[in-house]
Amino acid sequence: MATQRQLLAAVLTAFLSAIASFAGAAAPAPLRCDDVTFLRRATLDLVGRQPTVEELDAFVASRSKSKRADLVDRLLADPAWATNWARYFRDVILYKRTDERAIFMAGPLEDFLKEKLDRPTPNWDEVAREMITATGAPLEHGETAIIIAQMGETAEIAAEVSRVFNGIQIQCAQCHDHFTDRWKRNQFHEFAAFFPRIEIRRQPGEGPDRFEVVSRDVDRRRAAKKPDNPRLGQIEHRMPDLDDPSKPGTVMQSRFFLTSDSLPLGTPDKERRKMADRLVTSKNNPWFARAIVNRIWTELVGDGFYDGIDDLGPDREPRNSEMLESLCDTFVASDHDIKTLFRGVMATPAYQSPAESRSSASRDVGETSCPQRLRADQLFSQVMTALGIDEEALPVRMGKKGGEMKKAFGTPRAGFNQAFGFDPGLPRDEITSSIPQVLMLMNGPQLARAIDGDRPTLLGRLLRDEPDDRAVADELHVRTLGRHATPAEIAVCVDHVRDTGDRAEAFEDIFWALINSAEFITRK
Repeated sequence: MATQRQLLAAVLTAFLSAIASFAGAAAPAPLRCDDVTFLRRATLDLVGRQPTVEELDAFVASRSKSKRADLVDRLLADPAWATNWARYFRDVILYKRTDERAIFMAGPLEDFLKEKLDRPTPNWDEVAREMITATGAPLEHGETAIIIAQMGETAEIAAEVSRVFNGIQIQCAQCHDHFTDRWKRNQFHEFAAFFPRIEIRRQPGEGPDRFEVVSRDVDRRRAAKKPDNPRLGQIEHRMPDLDDPSKPGTVMQSRFFLTSDSLPLGTPDKERRKMADRLVTSKNNPWFARAIVNRIWTELVGDGFYDGIDDLGPDREPRNSEMLESLCDTFVASDHDIKTLFRGVMATPAYQSPAESRSSASRDVGETSCPQRLRADQLFSQVMTALGIDEEALPVRMGKKGGEMKKAFGTPRAGFNQAFGFDPGLPRDEITSSIPQVLMLMNGPQLARAIDGDRPTLLGRLLRDEPDDRAVADELHVRTLGRHATPAEIAVCVDHVRDTGDRAEAFEDIFWALINSAEFITRK
């Protein structure tokens, strides 16, 4: 751990020194957000929940110079980190599904990702490798998610592998040469030629259990027509003839568009995909590191090195390129350890800076933190924590659909995600509240029951056990906003209790207002 911290400190020191040297002056001390803001920011970002009052008071009281780094280490070691980020990457993959039925992969994919991330050194190249080469029954092998989400279609699988793991949207060259980047149509189809021998085999029965991802190297029906020609039954990818789609198209040889490494026609599926994995995840392929570094930086800091979260490439100029390359070098040196990447990003001046609005004219794009709207899973956990509700004790909606479909649609979290979820690939400034979202938090019957001060709810117990209205108001602020109430906020709450004349009703109003505040659904 000490070696990783020393490496990160050296990278950041060198980066700041280079800026100072270029400017001909000593590097000014970067502005840092206060401890309360950092604690809430880091806790929400890493484990997807609000800090407790005990965590808040202990962190603020600590005089340790390493307390921020210690906090990050502690949260990264928490199994909730793996759960929180497994849900994030689940959405990265499944929001691009081509068939709505593929949502049944939500549970298996989340389980696969949690298992891979919940390790002392979770390696991103291992995650990519298993997903690119995946076979097996989807319910047992969450790593098949990209294949299932694209229903086994060759071109779509190739596009998603490139987007997710290299951050390059080469699918724009599927029908024509790319309009703004260097990619040619034949390059897309050469890359797609790594994946034509994947098949989603259907078994007798109903539901997700009937599917299995397998390698299929021979089309037996075609081979049977002319057994003396062994090549007749071989499966190869063909680039369609745009002038005459009825023609069979051009047989394409597997070739990686970033390096021109290729495989001969006839290469079995397993060899093709192992080769694709090696090329995509290679330490010599800078886009593998840049893609995940840009993705995590964008999620944590709020603004990416590139305009698109997963729309990178050699024809796109990054912002803050020195920091980008420093983080990439550290990530590669760690053997693609995701936790090392998180430590690196969260130690930067940008992450630790006070948040500035994206619309601020004075903000340095990509170099200061931005307020972030919470993802659906974070917000659901936030609501559960604020209300003091055990998610595991919530009832699951029953129905005809069982198993993985129930996990995908029937749980309270899944229902909440349907209302509040959004594609992680979209810029955060394009994410806006919808009417169903607003109504769910403003006047949903479940929320009304959960904040009823006359029932055995968290608020009801708090009002029963704590006679001091000031203490109750402060407790509600910590639970919802991750900070103690200011004297002015306490005064407003006490005045409202006095003016209302009904203590339970007044604090229901206060609790409701806090949960519906912009500060509650946002992390600064």
